[in-house]
Amino acid sequence: MPTVGVKRDLLFQALGRTYTDEEFDELCFEFGLELDEITSEKEIISKEKGDCKASGASEVILYKIDVPANRYDLLCLEGLVRGMQVFKNKMEAPRYRRVGPARGQPQRLVITKDTAAVRPYAVAAVLRDITFTQERYDSFIELQEKLHQNICRWAQ
Repeated sequence: MPTVGVKRDLLFQALGRTYTDEEFDELCFEFGLELDEITSEKEIISKEKGDCKASGASEVILYKIDVPANRYDLLCLEGLVRGMQVFKNKMEAPRYRRVGPARGQPQRLVITKDTAAVRPYAVAAVLRDITFTQERYDSFIELQEKLHQNICRWAQ
């Protein structure tokens, strides 16, 4: 199962309420997820470096949540929140639709031979009317990495 790490306070803010660790663990269980670990950036760096002093690292609490391999929509904070809000009947499930490019603006994804040798499959999307904060941008990049680690491994 893939694991997604989310900042607890950002998660609770997006969910619209604060949970105790036990309450959030129960919510995850009801939703079919597992709260694998509660840690901090400082603890992670300390474990990786093998020292007790992770200078400069924050004390921000991170939840590491195991996500089923078939739920790619839950691999980021925004998708996780949306899924939980739909589960708790606080919002309707989104309905996505394909929108073509504006007239006179053809869009193509070009794969060179060199790239095709390494990445024989590719997918692209154009996102319109999106505003990124630094946290959202970081989440988007992390989502791309998680998708690559999980979906793209099958294409190799």
